[in-house]
Amino acid sequence: MITALILFPLVGAVFVSMARPNQARGVAIGFNVFSAIVALALWRDFNTTAPGLQMVERHTWIPVLGAEYLVGIDGLSLLLVLLTSLLFPFALLAQPGSRGFCAIMLVMQSALYGTFTAQNFVLWFLFYEMSLIPAFLLIKIWGGQNRDHAATKFFVYTFLGSVTMLLSFLWIYFAKGTFDFAALADLGTNGHLISGKVAWLAFAGIFFGLAVKVPLFPFHTWLPDAYESAPVGTSMVLTGALSKMGVYGFVRLLLPLFPNEIKILGPWLLGLAVCSIVFASLAAWAQSDLKRMVAYLSINHLGYCMLGLFAVTTTAATSVIDMQAALSGVFMQILNHGITAAALFYYVGLLEQRRGLRGIGDFGGLMQRTPLLCGWMSVAMFSSLGLPGLNGFIGEFLIFKGSFTLAAWFTAVAVLGLLFTAIVFMRAMQSLFSGPVAESCSAFSDLGQSEKWVAVPVTLLMFAIGIAPQFIFNIFNTTVVQITRLFA
Repeated sequence: MITALILFPLVGAVFVSMARPNQARGVAIGFNVFSAIVALALWRDFNTTAPGLQMVERHTWIPVLGAEYLVGIDGLSLLLVLLTSLLFPFALLAQPGSRGFCAIMLVMQSALYGTFTAQNFVLWFLFYEMSLIPAFLLIKIWGGQNRDHAATKFFVYTFLGSVTMLLSFLWIYFAKGTFDFAALADLGTNGHLISGKVAWLAFAGIFFGLAVKVPLFPFHTWLPDAYESAPVGTSMVLTGALSKMGVYGFVRLLLPLFPNEIKILGPWLLGLAVCSIVFASLAAWAQSDLKRMVAYLSINHLGYCMLGLFAVTTTAATSVIDMQAALSGVFMQILNHGITAAALFYYVGLLEQRRGLRGIGDFGGLMQRTPLLCGWMSVAMFSSLGLPGLNGFIGEFLIFKGSFTLAAWFTAVAVLGLLFTAIVFMRAMQSLFSGPVAESCSAFSDLGQSEKWVAVPVTLLMFAIGIAPQFIFNIFNTTVVQITRLFA
């Protein structure tokens, strides 16, 4: 079934390429629906009480290289598969696209499914790179004014990160003769992977590759340019799904393989996470472009994920409950950030479509002209801020609850990020929604019917997760318990 999930979007890309130009988006959304049905079937058949991988498919591929076709899911993988299935239909509905645009989006969706389910490094790396190439093309061909610079910067950063990660895993393979994630994790947990300077070099290579993808301060400078220049639908997918590849890589690869190195560098890694939280929120405060503002806030929220991960893995745990709370918060934040940040980019795209500009100072008094747009956008902003009753609150609360016990001083400083984020959103809401109607906004139209099909379901999902999140926790609870046992 996992193979079918990966292949459906690829088949869809072929059909989209042969469709009429005015039918391409409809065909692409149709295959998104098929993929979502398969993802829901995986969720239905997933045993939430069983530890380890489920629905494993294993076939010989390239024996001489130790490469296998090995896919399977645990709670984290399933969570990301469901998030990917949710985002892509909304991203395609967010803007009209040509056949090429829709086909490349489907290829990227297939690659993301493969990245979140592959359990052998060669296969995982193939899907990982397969997702980056479509992202580069989407920015380069359909991006905005600075698309060439943004696409080149995105390519250089991600390419260098991929090269260092590949070299590190080749080093590990020559030492241990396997690319299997489970086997490597067992060796790493028992301290038998590699040692000495070689271990530090391998750790540095994998860390750099994943830190660029999250991104983690100071490897984040490609992201604002890429998100600003990308088309709206692409920005939604970049922030909602592709950024999660980095966090997923930390959980799946770096933490199990190098637990000792992580503990030694613990204070420094926590410091980088805090810098991502605080500096990114300050940078967002300084922006006049709405897209860049949301881009920096995306770095800020992913910094919470890294704070929770590093607090769990780098400190001497005094309470398994706090470790589980922080890790559960990280997993919940992965999902919630994907939904909320994508929604914010969607609303910024709607403003840009109506005005032709997206500067904070280019709008004013929108609440009088577009109450529905302002209301739904305000919900997304409050969700990103972590308002109780909305989805953003759950993950952030659990991360801070666990991290305060595990790394109190770092977490105390990170709380400043919440304050700065609140200032950013209050400033944006005051400039956009309040005051007299700007002359350029006097002819603004409110949400249309097709736009409501995106805004309303996403907003209802934010409330559903915020009020009754247990159906999400049930997906990954067993995985959280399994991971915390490695570090307790």
